[in-house]
Amino acid sequence: MDKIYMDHIAGAPMLPEVFDAMVPYFKENFGNPSSIHSAGEEAENAITEAREKVASLIGALGQNIIFTSCGTESNNLALKGVALAYKNKGNHVIMSPIEHFSNMHGAKALAKLGFDVTMLSVDGHGMIDPDEVREAIKPETILVSIIHANPEVGTIQDLSEIGKVTKEADVVFHTDAVCLVGAIPVDVDELNVDLLSLAANMFYGPKGAAALYVRKGVRLEPLLDGGIQERGKRAGTENVPAIVGMGVAAEIAGKEMESRIKHVTTLRDRLIKELPEKMGDTLLLGHPQKRLPGNVSIAVNYIEGESMLLFLDMEGIQVASGSACISRSLKVSHVMLAMGIDHAVAQGSVLMTLGKDNTNQDVDKVIATLPPIVQRLRDMSPLYHKKKNQ
Repeated sequence: MDKIYMDHIAGAPMLPEVFDAMVPYFKENFGNPSSIHSAGEEAENAITEAREKVASLIGALGQNIIFTSCGTESNNLALKGVALAYKNKGNHVIMSPIEHFSNMHGAKALAKLGFDVTMLSVDGHGMIDPDEVREAIKPETILVSIIHANPEVGTIQDLSEIGKVTKEADVVFHTDAVCLVGAIPVDVDELNVDLLSLAANMFYGPKGAAALYVRKGVRLEPLLDGGIQERGKRAGTENVPAIVGMGVAAEIAGKEMESRIKHVTTLRDRLIKELPEKMGDTLLLGHPQKRLPGNVSIAVNYIEGESMLLFLDMEGIQVASGSACISRSLKVSHVMLAMGIDHAVAQGSVLMTLGKDNTNQDVDKVIATLPPIVQRLRDMSPLYHKKKNQ
């Protein structure tokens, strides 16, 4: 059976060009970048080149890129690193209620350390009002952290306007852009952000490679004690092969972005239009226009999302329900609850995230396969029969 993969937000395949670029740094070019001999210099030069490529993808300078192991580490370094560095100035942090768990749990950790955390609200599409950010800022506010695009519902925030607010108040502004960098154009200056998290596996690079952009002048307390790697902000021997792979993936993403956006948006719009027409009683989750190009997030009434996933998987179609971090917990998404979506409706979510290798034939099969599955599950649902008999 041919497999159809539509869970790219959880993990995307690595490009062959990326793998090929990494191989020499596992074998003959194995030097430690901190060594001062030629083997070390070769590794250090490879990291410097990758740093420039990653920076170019977000309109930044290489000197402002700190390599990390994953998006979670980048978010933790941003959130806790800024909070600890500016604790003498204030103890107030502002966040959205639809953040990735690395930020949500990071906020809880800061609260235990005595920081005051304010959670903003979002509307039914998952959008944040910049005016609410302005109203939440206090003299003690040291950091605002807002996710750029939520992976579960695809909503893209207007960070530029929020960034204007934080600039006026002289407050550090961080965004988790892991699910967005490589998918659409990003420029840190246009977004008015001071820190930005990104990860290679979101744009066909290796897992285990990520970065944090830090604007010049922003203070950051390192979370790891050790050597002076990454300008003293992230100790530990660098993962040279993964960093090289991230650089190559970033370079390719920049070159192919326009064609990738056009391709996946066309497929996305077909699914968003045709699936509800065939299934009925559905709700598009997230903003109808301001959403990630490949994101299809739909709540199907009267059934559970996990059942749809299992039946689709039996047909060779791999999708998700909510984010990868909660898909095995069977808990209702905190993102959907924050958007005001009813528990029962949120339980019936199905999330398809498309990639550059998906085809119209893939979409045809999903459109032909999912509606009968939904009807089969509804036929077994007491909620559905109750609705029919009303």
